[in-house]
Amino acid sequence: MCGIAGFITSSGFSKNELENHVTAMNKTMMYRGPDDEGAWVDEKSGVALAQGRLSIQDLSEAGHQPMHSSNDRWVIVYNGETYSNKEIVPQLLAKGIQFRGHSDTEVMLEAFDAWGVEKATQQFIGMFAFALWDKKEKTLYLVRDRVGIKPLYWFYDKGTLAFASELKALRTYPDFSFGMDQHALAAYLRYGYVPAPYSIHKQVHKLLPGTILSFKLGEQPKISTYWSLKNVIQEGRQNTNEGSIEELHDLLKDAVGRRMISDVPYGAFLSGGIDSSLVVALMQDQSTKPVKTFTIGFTEDDFNEAPFAKAIAQHLGTEHTELYITPTEAQSVIPKLPSMYDEPFADVSQIPTFLVSQLARQHVTVSLSGDGGDELFAGYNRYVLGEKLWKQCQRLPARKALGHVLSHVPRGVWKMLEALLPKRYKSLRPADRVARITHMLKSKTPQELYLCLISQWLDPNALLKANLEPELNSYQESKFLPNFVEKMQYIDAMTYLPDDILVKVDRASMAVSLEARVPLLDHRVVAWAWQQPLTSKIHRNQGKQQLREILKKYVPSELFDRPKMGFGVPIDSWLRGDLRDWAEDLLNEKSLKDIVDPKPIRQAWADHMSGRANHQYPLWTILMLQAWRREWKV
Repeated sequence: MCGIAGFITSSGFSKNELENHVTAMNKTMMYRGPDDEGAWVDEKSGVALAQGRLSIQDLSEAGHQPMHSSNDRWVIVYNGETYSNKEIVPQLLAKGIQFRGHSDTEVMLEAFDAWGVEKATQQFIGMFAFALWDKKEKTLYLVRDRVGIKPLYWFYDKGTLAFASELKALRTYPDFSFGMDQHALAAYLRYGYVPAPYSIHKQVHKLLPGTILSFKLGEQPKISTYWSLKNVIQEGRQNTNEGSIEELHDLLKDAVGRRMISDVPYGAFLSGGIDSSLVVALMQDQSTKPVKTFTIGFTEDDFNEAPFAKAIAQHLGTEHTELYITPTEAQSVIPKLPSMYDEPFADVSQIPTFLVSQLARQHVTVSLSGDGGDELFAGYNRYVLGEKLWKQCQRLPARKALGHVLSHVPRGVWKMLEALLPKRYKSLRPADRVARITHMLKSKTPQELYLCLISQWLDPNALLKANLEPELNSYQESKFLPNFVEKMQYIDAMTYLPDDILVKVDRASMAVSLEARVPLLDHRVVAWAWQQPLTSKIHRNQGKQQLREILKKYVPSELFDRPKMGFGVPIDSWLRGDLRDWAEDLLNEKSLKDIVDPKPIRQAWADHMSGRANHQYPLWTILMLQAWRREWKV
């Protein structure tokens, strides 16, 4: 796992200037690769490549980057890991290739030379973002893995193409002055993250998963797709045979086993939920010694999964480490977030994800994670409830008129009704939900209803007083799927998964120089999951049926069969307590009005402080935006 940076330019930089600029870019993110660093430049071609290395496979000098192919045609800087050497190496040996070491990087280089960039990349199993320079054709390639596990930013301006693993590296490039992209800002206010291909800066893009960017000086960048989830789904649907649980079991066992390949100590995050428990179970089944597992605990019962994780660990016989975190310790992470994430990013589970990464790094250099199971196997509550909501909305007579009427009922009436509810229903908080319900009733399409379910702010354009929100391609693309649940799954796989979940894990783990691996997102598992009918995933209002069946082989169901918990923290009470002064400072009207209409935000803040409503998530979205602006002086 590493950080990479570089550029190709017609600016006429000298060799020293090339080296100085690319080294400066690389040093901004050395926590991604603290074990080794290197740079390579070609003054004649205007190319500069750099990498900071977190040594995982082949710790010797033979793993150093930038790395050259044996015939010296190709040069690579690479972030990630591939796990397909056992299939690829014999083919290359048959061609007479001699290997200097045993790193996956060297295997990749020789594969490019043997088969070309796209064909070789299609053979890789793993997570990767790399830059590859072809000395012969004078072409730079930027490539990102199929599902977007590893990040890659790029910009093209005035004859220069630059790239990096993180935005902060690009900001050091000479004369970088790209302002805030208002369309990206509108999307952020909706989702709580900036979806690809946008970044928060104008002209800076995220390379989309499954794509290859190629560039020659004097030409425009060209982007092609080597892997498409839509194509995978359409091709898979031609096979009408439902896969067996045993088939998935074998596939997951192989995916996990490959990600246990390491020359340094490894372990796993364990929350006690289905996904992480299954990953740990499959690890322990293939290990001759107890697997190291890590859990963060909280004193607030509603957010504490540590007892469940401990029970799973004891049953599987892992070497378990848990750490209970006080609110003060958790809140101490908040000042680090704007620099850690580079862009406004408002998933509150970024805090516990950093804390569990920090804990794991004290013991291991690699940690496996259960991310991806919800998106692939229909684990989110919205998958279970969404289609029912849409059908019920469709049946309601004059639903739009009803939505209009509900929106004009005074909030005090809803609070009175809420007070009359039996205790077991008070958590529904109808007074908080009425705005979202009225938007749902007005929804014209399933996609509009989906937006109501996942939005932080229901109308970002109103906050910006302009029609700026972009329509993401995945919403239109999802129309090829037959039902609402699969449409939601597809949109999540194209947006929420790579731009929220995987960003969260990458930045939090890399901030402490920990490599996080996600076996459930092996592209073979992705393809298998999308070949299966939805009825095999959701049964009796419960998702992830196939994963549950496999986990039962290792763990009694009573240890994991419980309502889903989010990996969060009590932001709502923190904002009314210890974080109140910090939040009030960031939400001052003068600062807000520079970018948004402050009135609805100040009203949401007042309602939250008084206890009239719980606006923790939309407020956190604004707070992370303001904290980012202050950190980066935007």
